[in-house]
Amino acid sequence: MESLFRLRENNTTVGREVVAGITTFVTMAYIVFVNPSILGLAGMDTGAVMLATCIGAAIGTFIMGLMSNYPFAQAPGMGLNAFFAFTICGSLGYTWQAGLAAVFISGIIFIIITVTGLREAVVNGIPASLKKAISAGIGVFIAYIGVKNAGLLTFTSDPGTYQMFGDSPESATIVAGAGAVPAFSFASPTAILSIIGLVITVALVTKKLKGALIIGIAITSVIGAILQFASGGAFNVGITPPGKFELPSLAPTFGKFGEGFGQLFTTDQGIGVAIISVVTILISLTLVDMFDTIGTLIGTASKAGFLDKDGNLPRARQAMMADAIATTAGAVIGTSTVTTYVESTAGVSAGGRTGLTSVTTGVLLLLSIFLAPVLGFVPSGATAPILIIVGVMMASSLKDIDWPDWRTSVPCFFTVVFMPFAYSISDGIAMGFIFYVIINAFSGKAKEVSPVMYVFAALFALRYVFLNV
Repeated sequence: MESLFRLRENNTTVGREVVAGITTFVTMAYIVFVNPSILGLAGMDTGAVMLATCIGAAIGTFIMGLMSNYPFAQAPGMGLNAFFAFTICGSLGYTWQAGLAAVFISGIIFIIITVTGLREAVVNGIPASLKKAISAGIGVFIAYIGVKNAGLLTFTSDPGTYQMFGDSPESATIVAGAGAVPAFSFASPTAILSIIGLVITVALVTKKLKGALIIGIAITSVIGAILQFASGGAFNVGITPPGKFELPSLAPTFGKFGEGFGQLFTTDQGIGVAIISVVTILISLTLVDMFDTIGTLIGTASKAGFLDKDGNLPRARQAMMADAIATTAGAVIGTSTVTTYVESTAGVSAGGRTGLTSVTTGVLLLLSIFLAPVLGFVPSGATAPILIIVGVMMASSLKDIDWPDWRTSVPCFFTVVFMPFAYSISDGIAMGFIFYVIINAFSGKAKEVSPVMYVFAALFALRYVFLNV
């Protein structure tokens, strides 16, 4: 144990590391229930997704601990799962198998650019302000999804005038070409339960209770079950107790990414449009994961005192390689992009300093597989508040943007608002990148823009040209 994790060198003990690992798990365990609820909207089997979430997160967390000896945990990323469900499978109309294929390809890309050192170069070439805007924009987008899943929005329009990603005009998520008008509503049982859950979870987070999100899900689910069964089903929040208590199978998603390769390049608009669309998806997946990972690694490492005197993170390449391998493995077993989790800071705050913290968290993630049979007891009214609160947490990066500077504020604002407005994370990134290049060019600052930004802006612009032919 000592030779593997160098506990004495890092001034820690086995007991402290185990407690830290448990702390990290408790704070991030909500993803075990939230990820299936999001990917399930793309048509995936929620039981299989839950297993894939637990296994994929455990694999990534084990690799992180053993390869880099850092106390960081990994799991399917919030924002990345939304991009998978609502952009790739929603707005762009790809099957979830094609979405997994895209995630698998992005994982291979991560591995290549990490080995070559290109990953750091790409991240360094993108302005810090846009990185903050992307994080905040995803937060706003996730919060919007949470509000909709909470049943707080209804959409009214002629169903023939807009595209729907849902089962009915009342429950539909409006995507590209929408003509419907959303209206706030508190009429449904799900909406009422969501408000109750939001109040409870906000109170727990405000109290800074460790594991506030997963505790909020548990309490809200119990309240929902009591209301639904005590009312004889009149107050139906969608809780479905299993007929037979058994673990679900991974078969519905395992290896299905292979079926998606052909679907990625199949389109009625021609191969040129297909290639541009796929390139856009891969760029978006790559960028969002890179920013998530780098931001989390640097932020958490800074809190733990891991950064060297120049502000760099030793063994950063090993940590990013763990992230890349986990993304690839996650796609194989059936989940969206696996990334480093910001909840790792909870474990660091509890004293975690080595990979033993990660290994402990990974073991608990595997054990959480046995929670799969209770998935039906967790209604959308219990997970929707978590999406809203996570959105609030992610939007906090808005404070670091220089709003008085129009060269910064305009592209950042477009990045943030176009994600929920267009119901697409990639469209938000695209608008931010394109306008950043345009504004700086017209301001006489073209030479200050990195070549990376010109390349990405050109690729995004080509996508819109081809998709609107």
